Amino acid sequence: MASTPLLQIKNLHASVEGTPILKGVDITINEGETHAIMGPNGSGKSTLANILLGHPAYEITQGTITYKGEDVTEWAPEKRGQAGMFLGFQYPEEIPGVSVVNFLRTALSNKTGTDFTVLELRLKVMDAMRELEMDPSFADRYLNEGFSGGERKRNEVLQMAVLEPDFAVLDETDSGLDIDALKTVAEGVERLRTDTRGFLIITHYQRMLDYITPDVVHVFVDGRIVKSGDAALADTIEEAGYDAFRPEVGVV
Repeated sequence: MASTPLLQIKNLHASVEGTPILKGVDITINEGETHAIMGPNGSGKSTLANILLGHPAYEITQGTITYKGEDVTEWAPEKRGQAGMFLGFQYPEEIPGVSVVNFLRTALSNKTGTDFTVLELRLKVMDAMRELEMDPSFADRYLNEGFSGGERKRNEVLQMAVLEPDFAVLDETDSGLDIDALKTVAEGVERLRTDTRGFLIITHYQRMLDYITPDVVHVFVDGRIVKSGDAALADTIEEAGYDAFRPEVGVV
């Protein structure tokens, strides 16, 4: 008997302020799988990421999102987070006056329902930082304040390591990173891959997938998936460009 998918998106349509963005998206992600969505700017990739985590600005007009066998289409963002869903932002916000360790303490307490002491959380953060080979002083800096692009993205990876989500969406994690920062962030993500944790990596360029090999690659154009395949599909995109996948041109 087949196991229940970790995440299943069926015929998902969504709009923002009355403008249709998603036009029938279908994706099934099983435990332990890493999927990548590649598409041009404005194709709806980030909209999909936000909708998966329940952003209230977007309206689902048709279709369903099922997580671990439960219909979460109408769930609030905090309920999705408590259930083990995570979103790594394309542009992480800074929060002056709130240290990384205190932010993580609040987030983990909300997720688990356990009121961790600062010491308990600090020990957990230090363990995660050691595993990710991060400077321990990072924990006492204010969240993303004065952080470089690479530091902001590494902080997202640290959040994943501490919160231990079962399913993580990484929205253009490679955005704004130089090659060294990209490699560091990708290595952190690779360390967090397990036989049960699922990832959906959203990216515009192939370079992220040079360091994180996905199980499935989806080509996303004009609010829908036009082709899916294995990791080699990313090379085809790099060679042919996205225009070759537009319906009026003909799918490669």
